Amino acid sequence: MGSASQWARETFGDIASELSDIIPACLVRAHDRARTGQKGVHTQTLEAYGHGLYAVQYEELAAGISGLGEPVRLQGRTMMLVRGQLIYPLRYAKKDVPVTAARLRRATGFRADLIRRHGPQPMQQALDLDFGELEDSEVHPDLELLPKDVQLVLVAYACSRTARTPPTAAAPPAARPCGSRCAG
Repeated sequence: MGSASQWARETFGDIASELSDIIPACLVRAHDRARTGQKGVHTQTLEAYGHGLYAVQYEELAAGISGLGEPVRLQGRTMMLVRGQLIYPLRYAKKDVPVTAARLRRATGFRADLIRRHGPQPMQQALDLDFGELEDSEVHPDLELLPKDVQLVLVAYACSRTARTPPTAAAPPAARPCGSRCAG
């Protein structure tokens, strides 16, 4: 069994160590499947890898965590709710960089709405540009499928097509998101 952080033990209780083993293993399998797909289509671009990884990360996490939580379909993907926490993978980089470098490419759409609505409170006060708050009618409709009290757990990882090193769980920098790396 892997060692779980204090945050993970407080959040997931007796299954925290099991999750700390399962989640990185799921990401390794997703990476391997995406690499195999890229090799299979023989393209000169990395589209097959990137699109494949995006799809299979959800599939592998859902399969790996299936006995520990309940599935929920959001944006055509099966995601897992585990003890009131939505497990959401986030590939934040294509090279080996620290999880503290994670940034959203854009602050709109499903992922941004999910983080705003169910993610942790920001650790620093946002700059007020007087744009106003998003109205509930502007939020992605799939978010209505989640109970309001669900919390988001971002499983942040860096991964490239040429990576050979499997992800390893890293202690969360801000006690909310967890990080994994599979770049080599």
